[in-house]
Amino acid sequence: MRTRYPLLWLMTDERLGEGLWGALRRLPPGSGVVFRHYSLPPRARARLFVAVRRRARARGCVVLSAGGLLPGADGVHGRGLGRGLRSWPAHDRREAIAGVRAGAGLLFVSPVFATRSHPEADGVGPARAGRVARGLRIKVVALGGMDAQRFRGMRARGFDGWAGIDAWV
Repeated sequence: MRTRYPLLWLMTDERLGEGLWGALRRLPPGSGVVFRHYSLPPRARARLFVAVRRRARARGCVVLSAGGLLPGADGVHGRGLGRGLRSWPAHDRREAIAGVRAGAGLLFVSPVFATRSHPEADGVGPARAGRVARGLRIKVVALGGMDAQRFRGMRARGFDGWAGIDAWV
């Protein structure tokens, strides 16, 4: 099993609609996908996951499932039980430390910038996001209003990669 975590990620959600397929095509080979789509009924969610996984794997991408491990996923994102790779959401230092203690190999620190996914939340900004993960011995990915240009400024703050939704659409 693959032990390295990709450093470029697509976070899926219902908001993508049919744009999901284009986003998967634009995602560079060897990247990662965190499959969310929480609001779908279980059977519809499982069917969509299979289609996403098939297209992502054709591009050499890793696929994690959020909200619990789905059959065929390479691992889980968040507090769900499962085997394989594990990533963790961190909105503050306490959550980052909890992720490390839970055995996560990758932290998604968010929201760095304001994002359409969470319009009620202001981004914490690059400096504060950097403080969330400072000194932790774990790979850290910036999420929230991210794109390749904004990531350039995050590298100096200790971030290893970035994730997005709109950046891939």
